[in-house]
Amino acid sequence: MSSSRSAYHHGDLAHALEIAAMQLLAAKPAQQISLREVARAADVSHNAPYHHFADRRGLLKTLAERSMADLVVAVRTAISAASDPVSALVAGGQAYVRFAVERPNAFDVVYDPTVCVPGSPTETMAPLIDELETLLADAATGAGLDQGDVTAVWGLVHGLGTLSAAGHFPLDAALVSCASGLRRMLPTASTS
Repeated sequence: MSSSRSAYHHGDLAHALEIAAMQLLAAKPAQQISLREVARAADVSHNAPYHHFADRRGLLKTLAERSMADLVVAVRTAISAASDPVSALVAGGQAYVRFAVERPNAFDVVYDPTVCVPGSPTETMAPLIDELETLLADAATGAGLDQGDVTAVWGLVHGLGTLSAAGHFPLDAALVSCASGLRRMLPTASTS
């Protein structure tokens, strides 16, 4: 790991631990990461994580929050770079699918119901969920879909991302299916 005592400065313990935890998450599922392992990766004492995380559940919540923030940035960036509303919807959906496939452990911890309890998100997670929902809703309605179709959009991209991340089909096929499925949902006049 790139974290080390020489890089750790007093007052940056939280940041050092979170960086180490996210590096571990890139290599293994969140449920397999221990506080002791985070301490080793950050090159701090095994008790140091308890100054930042109350317990292992606190670690998992932080991993979920940071991962959701990254997902929101990926979707927002893709949507904002698009040249028209339909392209924005497709780009946002494909960014979601790509995140699920390229960062499966981060994606899994975001949607782990034991970490982010449905209906009871943390104070940090709640606005991130709202922003992701708003990004998808605005892209969908901007492309001509009804507000009621937003759940279908989220379901389509989430399902494709989940299935592709699990190895049921390659990322390229998931991205093509995402674009095709989203375009088919649009009113005929919006697809041109």
